[in-house]
Amino acid sequence: MIENIILSMRGIWSHKLRSILTMLGVIIGIASIIAIVSIVQGTNRKLEKSLIGAGNNVVTVSVLQDNWEYDFSSGIPNGVPMVNDSSIDAIKQMDGVVDAGKFHVRQGWNQVYYQDIGMSYGKIYGINAGYLDMVEYRISAGRDFTEDEYTTGKKVAIIDEGARDILFNGENPVGEAIEINSEPFVVVGVAKNLNKQEEEYESINDYYMNSYSNGQGQVFIPDGTWPIVYQYDEPESVAIKVQTAKDMQPVAKSASEELNTYLMSGQYQYGSNNGDSGDELKTLTNAIQLMLVGIASLSLLVGGIGVMNIMLVSVTERTSEIGLKKALGAKRRVIMAQFLTESAVLTSVGGILGIIVGIALAKLISTLTGLEFAVSIPWIFISVAFSMGIGILFGAMPASKASKLNPIEALRRD
Repeated sequence: MIENIILSMRGIWSHKLRSILTMLGVIIGIASIIAIVSIVQGTNRKLEKSLIGAGNNVVTVSVLQDNWEYDFSSGIPNGVPMVNDSSIDAIKQMDGVVDAGKFHVRQGWNQVYYQDIGMSYGKIYGINAGYLDMVEYRISAGRDFTEDEYTTGKKVAIIDEGARDILFNGENPVGEAIEINSEPFVVVGVAKNLNKQEEEYESINDYYMNSYSNGQGQVFIPDGTWPIVYQYDEPESVAIKVQTAKDMQPVAKSASEELNTYLMSGQYQYGSNNGDSGDELKTLTNAIQLMLVGIASLSLLVGGIGVMNIMLVSVTERTSEIGLKKALGAKRRVIMAQFLTESAVLTSVGGILGIIVGIALAKLISTLTGLEFAVSIPWIFISVAFSMGIGILFGAMPASKASKLNPIEALRRD
């Protein structure tokens, strides 16, 4: 086998131009497959960060009504108790969960003011100790809440950099007073989102839509202070940090089932919409990947036909060599193995060159489009095995023809 491989490599090298032209279909097919898979995986990774986990692998489970997040401005939903500590402990024990905590949240439609400056969009959170760390916010100015502030109802607040820019025009807000739903709060700190990504907008409508969906600013107050601003006994949402984005959907489902066991009304349920759109888009991109890979595989079919053609020519050119080997006692299987090895080596080299071209093409596309550069190791091995299989499949007929030559007639053709 090793000797056949060495002979095959020598044959490829001695007929370089013919070999390259023969391998061209295989190179184009494999390069196309690698590039397509890389583009889809880069797209899926971007979806995981921007649509599913916002880069921090945190999934939120909230009270839903008709599959929409419940609006607590309508009052406390009947039959939905506050989240108990035993449920949080049970969620923390689930596979893939790093941490979990409960919090309040309210859409801040013109509910936050500094003097006469209002925050049109944004969200107000009532949080426990550890929430900011879990969602990967860090204090960039001022300080965090003290342990007493979480429980005593002291009216203090932390705002993120978006809220600072809106309310204070980027100036230091620490020590200043803001109003949250007409209640005065002293700003004690500014928090920075470590996973905030710069958004690209193609129109002003995109900007407003992003502002509406993501909020322009975030305001955090201690959970114990929440009833002063809003309602007593208001059910919380649960934030769950998981190990990887792939854990988000199964963990969200399990956590929802845990929380739903305490509901006393069928009108409401706990659930999560964090990853639904991302999963739908990933399903779509994976379907497109399969379709495009199928189309690209046609190039491999064309390449295989080219290999079969050149191997038939090779059999004709080496008729006397085959006849001499058979006259010296070479068995049919030896001749067949030699030609199968040659065709397999030819397509394998084409496959390796195709992988190199495909990776380079994927890197170029990543640079031009801003997608993450992603190369699938399993697909590289699949591509090499597939190209080798093409060589064996389309080399079988020429190899069989060579092995069946009559040694006397083969020698006579010389």
